[in-house]
Amino acid sequence: MFTLLFIAFLLIDIALRLWLATRQIRHVTTHRDQVPAEFADRIGLYSHQRAADYTLAKTQLGMIERVVDAAVLIGLTLLGGLQFLDLELSRAISGDMWRQLALIGILTALLGLLGLPFSIWRKFRLEAKFGFNRITPRLFMIDACKGLLLALLFGAPLTALVLWVMANTGAHWGWWAWLVWVGFNFLILWLFPTVIAPLFNKFTPLDNPEIASRIQALTKRCGFALSGLFVMDGSKRSAHGNAYFTGLGKARRIVFFDTLLSRLNVDEIEAVLAHELGHFKHKHIIKRMIVSFVLALLFFQALDWASQQVWFYTELGVYPQLGRANDALALILFFLVTPTFTFWAAPLGCWFSRRDEFQADRYAAEQCSAESLAAALIKLYDDNAATLTPDPLHSAFYDSHPSAVQRIQQLKHG
Repeated sequence: MFTLLFIAFLLIDIALRLWLATRQIRHVTTHRDQVPAEFADRIGLYSHQRAADYTLAKTQLGMIERVVDAAVLIGLTLLGGLQFLDLELSRAISGDMWRQLALIGILTALLGLLGLPFSIWRKFRLEAKFGFNRITPRLFMIDACKGLLLALLFGAPLTALVLWVMANTGAHWGWWAWLVWVGFNFLILWLFPTVIAPLFNKFTPLDNPEIASRIQALTKRCGFALSGLFVMDGSKRSAHGNAYFTGLGKARRIVFFDTLLSRLNVDEIEAVLAHELGHFKHKHIIKRMIVSFVLALLFFQALDWASQQVWFYTELGVYPQLGRANDALALILFFLVTPTFTFWAAPLGCWFSRRDEFQADRYAAEQCSAESLAAALIKLYDDNAATLTPDPLHSAFYDSHPSAVQRIQQLKHG
């Protein structure tokens, strides 16, 4: 019965996503030759068409990727791929912990390799075609190696600890595993600004006195404790621009992409930062963190229950080994199939995110200038080739930010 339910949800998921993608393609194509009136005086037809073509290319690639992901999922579960790996490793490795770590490691590497062609195509064909990619093959490989080393350094001990908790803390191991996960997240948040991020990018103190003084005044008005202003060399990988703040407590810092600073004037930079500070003021980051921790707790409790049900394994094409630990199998299966049963929740999360973006926009308009933020957003939409005419249903399902038209209209009319 569970097998049929799994297949039904997977087919609904694929059909829905492909239907939404075709709607997006049709809608963007229909409006490709007409710039929306709100942007007609700021964005030219060529830029609008470029954004439409970029959106179409990304959507088409996403359709192919979704079908491939579904095929891989079926291959690993119902067609016996995961079962084969587990049996082969049980013959080669006697220790349960090492066997389970090897199973998770090999599967993670396999999924990474299967996704690599899409990453390469996205970077070196799709992004390059529209002038966004600046990463070289050498830097791409260096980044991949650094990511692998970080996964081994942090991921392997975390996985081993979770497996140990599952095997040794009794009937309520889900609570202990959740505490491990929460602690790990705080560790990464603490290490990211000063240890992890500098492994991939160079961060230099902002050396523009005018911008720095405006930002210092803004953060003081907003009650934001700041440890530093930094510029990140994002241009060595991409032409896309952004700004963000990171860190915990007094170690919080504001980071600008160099591509962002090169395109916006001082008023616009201040407005973009005020938007980011709006998330801080409304406690959006803390709220999202709490929600993510609650969802993680539900995840571990559900995993705790499912791992004790024989049908959970057998109905997904895996037979647990008698007399040996099967915790890794439970972890893998749960991670693989949970998205299939929870895809319907994505629009709800996106709705909350869009609501937060509207709140942050209103806060920025109060602290700085609605006109400056609108001008900055228009430049960013133009520079990043974000379509101005997304399909409403596709946008409601996927987009974490409101459409350009919605944001500009709110800023203009309040």
